[in-house]
Amino acid sequence: MKLIFKTLLVSLLTITWIGSISAQADRWQQSIKYKMDIDVDVDKNQYKAKQYIQYVNNSPDELDKVFYHLYFNAFQPNSMMDVRSRTIADPDRRVGSRIQALTDKEIGYIKVNGLKHQGEDVQYEMVGTILEVTLNEPIQPGSSTLFEMDYEAQVPLQVRRSGRDSAEGVRFSMSQWYPKMANYDYQGWHANPYVGREFYGIWGDYDVTIRIDKDYIVGATGQLQNMDEIGYGYGSGKSKVEKGKITYKFLAQNVHDFAWGADPDYTHETYQVKDGPLLHFLYQPGEKTTENWQNLPKAMAKAYEWMKVRYGEYPYDNYYFVQGGDGGMEYPQLTLITGERSYGSLVGVSIHEWMHSWYQMVLATNEALYPWMDEGFTSFGSTETMNYLKKEGLIPGEVSENPFVGTFNGQANMALSGIEEPLSTHADHYNTNRAYGVGSYVKGQVFLKQLEYVIGKEAFDKALLDYYETWKFKHPNPNDFIRVFEKNSGLELDWYKEYMVNTTHYIDYQIDTLIGNKGTSIELSRQGMMPMPVDVLVETQGGKKYLYNIPLQIMRGAKENDNSSLDGYKVMEDWPWTHPTYSLKVPHKIGDIKTVTIDPNYGMVDVNRNNGVWPRKEVMSDGER
Repeated sequence: MKLIFKTLLVSLLTITWIGSISAQADRWQQSIKYKMDIDVDVDKNQYKAKQYIQYVNNSPDELDKVFYHLYFNAFQPNSMMDVRSRTIADPDRRVGSRIQALTDKEIGYIKVNGLKHQGEDVQYEMVGTILEVTLNEPIQPGSSTLFEMDYEAQVPLQVRRSGRDSAEGVRFSMSQWYPKMANYDYQGWHANPYVGREFYGIWGDYDVTIRIDKDYIVGATGQLQNMDEIGYGYGSGKSKVEKGKITYKFLAQNVHDFAWGADPDYTHETYQVKDGPLLHFLYQPGEKTTENWQNLPKAMAKAYEWMKVRYGEYPYDNYYFVQGGDGGMEYPQLTLITGERSYGSLVGVSIHEWMHSWYQMVLATNEALYPWMDEGFTSFGSTETMNYLKKEGLIPGEVSENPFVGTFNGQANMALSGIEEPLSTHADHYNTNRAYGVGSYVKGQVFLKQLEYVIGKEAFDKALLDYYETWKFKHPNPNDFIRVFEKNSGLELDWYKEYMVNTTHYIDYQIDTLIGNKGTSIELSRQGMMPMPVDVLVETQGGKKYLYNIPLQIMRGAKENDNSSLDGYKVMEDWPWTHPTYSLKVPHKIGDIKTVTIDPNYGMVDVNRNNGVWPRKEVMSDGER
């Protein structure tokens, strides 16, 4: 039987997968196919498994080692994740010292019982959450190779993201649950130990068989293959299995991870989005869940109308919203979210996690190196989409002309806090959770929204879609991103990327004085270290509005006017970044000028907006910043 299975497997896997191997001429990518069979003991919270991997080395390098992630090993006392969670200056309240307190039956682990490469045993060493494998024969460039592994695992008590028996009573939130091959790319191996931050994976195909108690309902990445046998809303209603265990078989193509959730009390409902994916909703019915979860599909379907036009088309046929986890966490074609929320909160977390499908599941930047390109860009999309749903009346709340005001205020406060760290910091190595969180989620949003101010809305909107279409399934980095926006705007933007990513310099422009002489000279100065193009609005006593755009010299151009309500728009002489002052000469007599305002449309995070207006106003509060 084993020989037959192996023969079928090799036959299945020998079809070369080329869907996303060639990103750019100099950006090769590895490819992988997983076949996994697991047998779950729900009473012991353990499972035994076999894993078969076909790995294609598309790199120009000979590989004499490979590495696997064993994420569950993080949930053990004195693990790196445990110690980091207890010793960081501002511990995550969801973790804190909880890992340290886990008993032998509550810890998580993955134990490898045997590993073969090309049919031969290989040496390996388990080092925390990383399995280091020394190969007998190196993997040659361009070659395909087969790994076979036997392992067993124990699901940890729910602490962070994955686990069993969550605070809401969900039995299994199964993420980071299998030995996952680390990615090898143009920067080398990425075998980072798991200390609770971000992920990075290889594009591939998954063939996963899950045997579990017949009363359990499972939602997972991919397409269920034995729908009629399973029932439970997938096919004919109730399961046709009378006793013992039931087998779920899922296939997923062109994804970089696989997650699932399982509980005997799940209700499973579906909703087909017009010209979009089939949405699945798995939740535990009750007073705190049922009404909100039943209203959720309509909001998600309406959100997709906006998301596919604004950010690009979702490329998969399915998406699962599964109650589980400890908050909200994204995976390919599936999210685990806590379900006992208010309706607005449930919609918000659902939008955010689904939005990750664009900026992580499809673009898949290396989150460990560039978490802001995932969390920040996802949060940008979430903020816009939630504002859209308010306009459509799908969720309560006031529609905002600029929904990023709060985001900008948060970044301004962080910039002045003294604890900000540059976005170039590896996700695991921030000194505080706050610096990581604001940098990744808040400054990442600012990076995008402020870029719209720099290049203009029309160029920005086009570039945002172009970025997705150009780099989907290709693991883009910051330079790949900024080049797309340079091409669409015709401007040089490397300076913007370098200041935003590699420094913590902040923006602060000031109106020093107005000098009258025929026209008026508006004397400006740069108080902060980060240079930016500057919009200056002059409003006359007669109520007319004129906008003067001062480009940075290093931009080699200027944005187009995208405000039709103005009485005048003019691009002025460039401002060299080396010069701390600038004289803006306008044709209005000083007595005819009512107000002058720097950045009237709140396009950049100026940390002191009070000094950017004339006449001076009273000091603004944070809410008015």
